[in-house]
This record gives sequence, C-alpha cells and structure tokens, in this order.
Amino acid sequence: MIQPTNSRRHFIKKAVLGAAAVGTINSLAAQPTETASTSQDNQPISDKTSSSTKPIVISTWDFGVAANQAAWKILQPGGSALDAVEAGVQVAEADLSNPTVGKGGYPDRDGHVSLDACIMDAEGNCGSVAALEHIAHPISVARKVMEETPHVMLVGEGALQFALEQGFEREDLLIESSKEAWQEWLKEKKYKPIMNIENKAFQTERLPGNQYNHDTIGMLALDAQGNLSGACTTSGMAFKMRGRVGDSPIIGAGLYVDNEVGAATSTGVGEEVIRTVGSFLVVELMRQGYTPEAACKEAVERIVKKKPEIAKEIQVGFLALNKKGEYGSYALQAGFSFAICHNEQQDLIEKGKHIF
Repeated sequence: MIQPTNSRRHFIKKAVLGAAAVGTINSLAAQPTETASTSQDNQPISDKTSSSTKPIVISTWDFGVAANQAAWKILQPGGSALDAVEAGVQVAEADLSNPTVGKGGYPDRDGHVSLDACIMDAEGNCGSVAALEHIAHPISVARKVMEETPHVMLVGEGALQFALEQGFEREDLLIESSKEAWQEWLKEKKYKPIMNIENKAFQTERLPGNQYNHDTIGMLALDAQGNLSGACTTSGMAFKMRGRVGDSPIIGAGLYVDNEVGAATSTGVGEEVIRTVGSFLVVELMRQGYTPEAACKEAVERIVKKKPEIAKEIQVGFLALNKKGEYGSYALQAGFSFAICHNEQQDLIEKGKHIF
C-alpha cells in the first residue's frame, strides 16, 4: 500500500492556520466580491440565486438532477461541499445508461474505456486522474490523489496502480451497449462528435453508432459554512484516439475553485476549453466583478474569437457559481442544460443561454 506522503501539505496547512490566528486570512476571506456586470451590448446581466443562497449545488446536463439529489443529501444537513460533489458525480459514474460518464461510457477507437476526473476543495487542494482504465469511480481516485499524495495528477498505468493500491476494485468497464456502439462505429470509422448528445431532449432518435459523442458532468457546490468545492468526471470523446485527454481532469480547464470568489466548470469539446484555460478564466472574470453568467459568456466569446471557423460546429458550455450562491451559464450553441438544487427546489433544470 502507498503510504500518505502529504507532509508538505500538512506544513502548508499549519502555516495557514498560524496566519489565520492573527486574523490576516480571515479578514481577507470576509471581504465581499462584486458581481455586477454588463454584457458586450451594455445590457445588465443578472444571475439567478435562491432566496437562501446556501447550501446550493449545480451541475451540467439533465443527468445532473439525480446527481444533485445525492449531493443534496449531504449538503442539507450541513455536510461539506467536498463530500457532496464527490457523492453527486458518483451517481453519473454509476449510471450504465449514461454513455458519456463512468462505466457506461463509450470506448476509444481501440475499444478501451478510459476515464478522466478531477476534484478541488475550498482550500485550493486538488486531485486528478486521466486515462484511467478499469476503475468505475475515477472521481474518488482523484480525491485520493489529492489527500494521500504530494501530487495533483496521475495518469494511465500509474493512476491504475495507485487506485488498486488504495483498495479500488478492478473491473471491465466496456458494457454490452457500449461495445455494440463501438462495433457499429468500426464499420465506417467516422469521427464526428454530435452536439448536445447528453441532453435527453436531443435524443428522441438514437443516432448511428458512428456519431455518438461523449461529455462531462461538472458539479459545483456551496455548503452551509460558505465553502465551495467542485468535481468533474467523464469518459471523454467517443472513439477518441487512445490516450486522448480533454479538459475534464485539468485543473483550470475543466474545473476551478477559488473560495474567495467562486467556482466554474465546463462541458463540450475539451480541446477548445484547454486553449482558453476556460474555468480559471471564468473565475478570474468573476474576481474582476463579472456575474457568473457574464463571466461564462466572455469565456465562450474568447473561444469564438480564437477559432471562429469551427465555433459553429462544436459545443462548449461553462457553468459558474459565486460565493454569494449566484449561478449562471453560457454556451456556444443552443441545447446546453444544467440542473440546480437548493432549499427551494431540488430538481430544477434550466437551459443555458448561447452565442449561436
């Protein structure tokens, strides 16, 4: 078994606690963050929030409803945002009908199911795994990386070795429905991701196997103590090249949390999110005074500016939650949805605004 090697983290935490004792850090954390902003056409953008801003949990896509409910069972009685987001996205990872996350995910073009995930807490601690095979809950392995190692990310065979040493069960992740879709794709081997395949409203007819896509569940939570955490997990693009990793396990791209400001996560074509360091960008824009929605819109517009020739052909969406419990989203294309759960309602779905 790998023994914890987090003495450096313990040293840092002790230093932080010492600073907090004299009130320095606490006084900084208590400073309010501004959220007023305007869109590019100078129209005010107002973000939604519950009347009781905490606790609250939000997550990407319609399958976020079930995930949020699992997170809410931890948040409502006063549990931590970190525990909530891990438990929440585990629901999506375990859902065999979800072809975009976890064990039910579609494989790469060689028939291997590889999973990516990351998690980040209110103290800035984070953990990540990428190209992890044979483990059904990569989000929990990512948390172990965060808590039991001095590292942030483990990948491939090393991530699998670590998971097994931590007691995770090795299993075959290629379920029959995914195998059938892969075998159908092999007939023509066309790689053409379809936008919004994660949205059930866009799945009234099952598309040929060579057109299925993968995506992500990203979840953000604010607990009763006022602390933020986030999690992101995916099986990546369907029929990707073996070893391909998108934005989901990359801190700052697929997920970013700053407990002074807010948190953000992303969904869609990960390559474009990586190019803009998208989730970090959204959080930094909120630090500058943008509302969550305005920050997400600006991040999407950066992608359009960088890649106008492909922006209309792909989907990318951002979801953000600030320290006040206000949330917002924006996407390239219509069809992006997200789920919200708070004291007033536990199964709310909203359609994100979009550029095109």
